[in-house]
Amino acid sequence: MLTLQPGPVPAGGVTLRNHLVLAAGILGTTGASLARILRSGAGGVVTKSIGPVPREGHPGPCLVPVEGGLLNAMGLPNPSMEFLDEMGPLGGEPVIVSIFGGSPEECATVAGWFRGRAAGVELNLSCPHAEGYGAALGTDPVLVEECTRAVAGHGLPTWVKLTPNVTDICEIGRAAERGGASAIVAINTVKAMRISVGLRRPVLGNRVGGLSGRAVFPIAVRCIYELYEACSIPIIGCGGVSCAEDVLEMMMAGAVAVEIGSAVIDSISPFSTIAGELYSPDGVPAREIVGCAHD
Repeated sequence: MLTLQPGPVPAGGVTLRNHLVLAAGILGTTGASLARILRSGAGGVVTKSIGPVPREGHPGPCLVPVEGGLLNAMGLPNPSMEFLDEMGPLGGEPVIVSIFGGSPEECATVAGWFRGRAAGVELNLSCPHAEGYGAALGTDPVLVEECTRAVAGHGLPTWVKLTPNVTDICEIGRAAERGGASAIVAINTVKAMRISVGLRRPVLGNRVGGLSGRAVFPIAVRCIYELYEACSIPIIGCGGVSCAEDVLEMMMAGAVAVEIGSAVIDSISPFSTIAGELYSPDGVPAREIVGCAHD
């Protein structure tokens, strides 16, 4: 199999240790868990999404395994500003703080808390199951541009995570780029639901949630491919990555790095396992394969 040269990876203003990044919302709730993921071989980590006020999230069930992936409707539970206490032992590490808000002003306020404390921020404009947040803003290109500009104004590297639940994801990507995004993250979960035949009711407490895992990988690849042709800023791939070949496929579509989420649900070993297959001293430079499927 094709392998890559190991070494630091520049990605949207953040220098990663390798191409593999922990996705937001997965083991990113404490500084200790983030440090553990970095020790396990991740090239960088994204925290749980942090908002302007504390939230308890949706009632359970919040996470349900389904064929080919996971359904979740957490509702963006977070401690808000208190999360700053978790950043102490992570100084100098490639930590990207996922943030959200209900307006450009709220997004900017939360981003400001982490100036000088994080390597960058990931603006969550894509959560499909939190009313007033996430995709409620991320489906409107005007709001995407305004929220991005408000956050990027702090001078922090600003990654913007996009929702696939739109007619034209390229329109949203271009809006983020106009707003000053350092990179685009594609994609967040796909809006979905299941109903229990036995209980005659939806399986999630919130009824509707987001689908992640292997089932969404082809959707993510398609979105990356389209965004690569529509935008000029770096793309971070996300959605269903579980092996080294998946990483290479996303990079060939146009991603400069990838985020891994659902594959970590049982163990944090995927980072070291994938890195062991992905890198070798005689591997090719990453620049030779990023976007090569467009040639």
